[in-house]
Amino acid sequence: MSVCSAAAAAATATALLALPLVPASADEQEEGRLLLTVSGAEHSWIRGVRLGCPGAHGKHPHGAEACRDLIAAGGRPDALRGDPHPCTLEEDPVIATAQGEWHGQDVHWRKAFGNACVLDAATGPVFRF
Repeated sequence: MSVCSAAAAAATATALLALPLVPASADEQEEGRLLLTVSGAEHSWIRGVRLGCPGAHGKHPHGAEACRDLIAAGGRPDALRGDPHPCTLEEDPVIATAQGEWHGQDVHWRKAFGNACVLDAATGPVFRF
């Protein structure tokens, strides 16, 4: 690839990343856009995904289900119903964060959980990525 082609490809990729998520139709109003992350103790590892709701805008592997649960919770991660199930008492802390906006309001949420199973039980599909 030539230098000019590489520069053009980089400019196109940058322009695409700057485009806002747009609802699929005029009838489908966007609820919100969030960057979700999960990290290990002392940030020994981190992973994240973008989620746009409703639907599955973004790369979340369970986008439709995550949006359904977030819409029911009014966009508040602390109000998620989760997916209650038993977990071991293993201490392997994880930290979950949600940053973005919901109905035009800024969302800045961060919470520590005893282990990944406890996170999953508390938040359901939202942090399953």
